[in-house]
Amino acid sequence: MTTMTDASVREFKMPDVGEGLTEAEILKWHVQPGDTVTDGQVVCEVETAKAAVELPIPYDGVVRELRFPEGTTVDVGTAIIAVDVAGGASVPAPVAPQEAERPAAPRAPEAEPKAPARQPVLVGYGVATSATRRRPRKGAEAAAQAAQAIQTELNGSGGGVPVVAPRPLAKPPVRKLAKDLGVDLATVTPSGPDGVITREDVHAAVAATVPGPEAAAPAPLAAPAAPAPAPAPVVAYDGARETRVPVKGVRKATAQAMIGSAFTAPHVTEFVTVDVTRTMKLVEELKQDKEMQGLRVTPLLLIAKALLVAIRRHPDINASWDEAAQEIVLKHYVNLGIAAATPRGLIVPNIKDAHLKTLPQLSQELSDLVATAREGRTSPAAMQGGTVTITNVGVFGVDTGTPILNPGESAILAVGTIKLQPWVHKGKVKPRQVTTLALSFDHRLVDGELGSKVLADVAAVLEQPKRLITWA
Repeated sequence: MTTMTDASVREFKMPDVGEGLTEAEILKWHVQPGDTVTDGQVVCEVETAKAAVELPIPYDGVVRELRFPEGTTVDVGTAIIAVDVAGGASVPAPVAPQEAERPAAPRAPEAEPKAPARQPVLVGYGVATSATRRRPRKGAEAAAQAAQAIQTELNGSGGGVPVVAPRPLAKPPVRKLAKDLGVDLATVTPSGPDGVITREDVHAAVAATVPGPEAAAPAPLAAPAAPAPAPAPVVAYDGARETRVPVKGVRKATAQAMIGSAFTAPHVTEFVTVDVTRTMKLVEELKQDKEMQGLRVTPLLLIAKALLVAIRRHPDINASWDEAAQEIVLKHYVNLGIAAATPRGLIVPNIKDAHLKTLPQLSQELSDLVATAREGRTSPAAMQGGTVTITNVGVFGVDTGTPILNPGESAILAVGTIKLQPWVHKGKVKPRQVTTLALSFDHRLVDGELGSKVLADVAAVLEQPKRLITWA
């Protein structure tokens, strides 16, 4: 156990941020030894097998020790940070960075330096190690408040002791936007519900601080973020014939899921090429519609709506196979998954109860889902419970594909690139907007007739979008 005997020191343990996860990798620390933290403040970012997640600290105090450096994979239930909840009265100075990287010091003498990193402990962070370490909550809170008051006085009198303010509330896409534009969220006035900062608030802050033409100057900062990993291959291939990349996190989970799906569910894939010229015209019309103002209207939005209409007409496609019970589970709701390529790998978050969404609501959900996924901030809950998925390979210029089902789902629709092609229209060959759709389904519960009807309905709606009104 830790050599720190001060009853005021609390250990924050790696929680299970998903369902049944056993480990997570520490991506980044947001605090250092000696920093003051408050209840609910994010102290680090970790990556699980499902997503990157920010971890908030559950109490006030001063950081005493960081148990593991960034890049370390830690078992769930292992203490990762020690906090003096008395407000730091017994901490004369911040712990040196090199000490924070040595987890052996606070561990049991009989253990090897690195052994404690994998010690099995109880999941969670609310379990005390002994009765002597318990303390009255009110006393600790009073001490923390007293320490904050002292810091405030010192700060006001030139003492130079920083006071940590509450972390501004904002969604991950908004935080990324602020970072790209060089805006400190602490200086932004929120206009959203419950004090949440919106995109408009960030843009307003930029407009207020940067003169007109120069306001767009920070935008190029976003460019380096995407190609950041590019230098790695250059260094790796310099004198080396091979590069080995550890398979972990999202990529590892995806690989295991795809293997399980491919060798468990008998896949069948059907294809149809369809003229989507009218759908593309409808996209342009909707962009001018008052109800869609401020929303992102794309072909994917109408394709998603077309699939939802097809599922409503053929609900048996929306099901799963229960191998243990030898039953087909028919779902009376549609959690629509959208495959998204991210720097950490392919993930499939889903829109809950998509069948109940209006077109504007579906558009907003799609925009939020994709933006959050690209930022790597999708929560584990957002990737659970999907029933049917869409994967848009057309964005890569690919005509179509044979997608593999997500485990537990019965169908996945692949959308190819939309491009001008010669097409027979009203008896004449004309250039038309054409795409190819591919529907993979689990042949244990979806036969050829059902799969064909669903795919044909999706194609019919995209060819004649007015069916969205007559069939919905």
